Amino acid sequence: METKIYNIEGKETGKMTLPENIFGLPWNADLMHQVVVSMRSNARHSIAHTKDRGEVRGGGRKPWQQKGTGRARHGSSRSPLWVGGGVTHGPRSEKDYSKKINRQARQKALLVALSRKFKDGEILFVDSLEIAAPKTKEARQILAGLQKAGLGYKKHNAALVALPTAHQATLKSFANLNNIEAITVANLNPVALLTHKYLVIADPKAAIETLSKKKVVKSEK
Repeated sequence: METKIYNIEGKETGKMTLPENIFGLPWNADLMHQVVVSMRSNARHSIAHTKDRGEVRGGGRKPWQQKGTGRARHGSSRSPLWVGGGVTHGPRSEKDYSKKINRQARQKALLVALSRKFKDGEILFVDSLEIAAPKTKEARQILAGLQKAGLGYKKHNAALVALPTAHQATLKSFANLNNIEAITVANLNPVALLTHKYLVIADPKAAIETLSKKKVVKSEK
């Protein structure tokens, strides 16, 4: 499997051979669905919270006597039956939405997503992508140059830029672009890959070395 390598101006600078156990795996929809749903559930935070009858303020005094009034008996004005009372079966902030993901399943899902993007021509390999000082203008110039190589970056969630290391100046340069996200290769995950249309990998040799340290699964035939 060969691919072209570009510079930040969008010009081809060479070619390299990609390992099939990273970029040549077949698509597995069931695995991707399981991993993506689990990762999104793990990232979910319980915010909505309602108070039950024991948490609502007031209602300590019995509204009226038990018998003799002709009205229904009540013990508290904070009963869910009353206006201003507690909520029955409402959302609670202590609810846990997390789901367990096997490490091998998560790693294979990442490689499957990489293989699918490479097959669809949505991965661009750049020989070097490093900005000396945090400047959004330089980041825009780089994206404009990569547009010549086939990168369409003007849409929402257009591209994910994967850097070999956490170079702070480069990360900050892309931070102000709302349709671009920059992370390190070590932090690549299936949700981020599927969220963005294109993937730009800087320093592909170092990136492949990092990906090879994961539990690589052999290609199914």
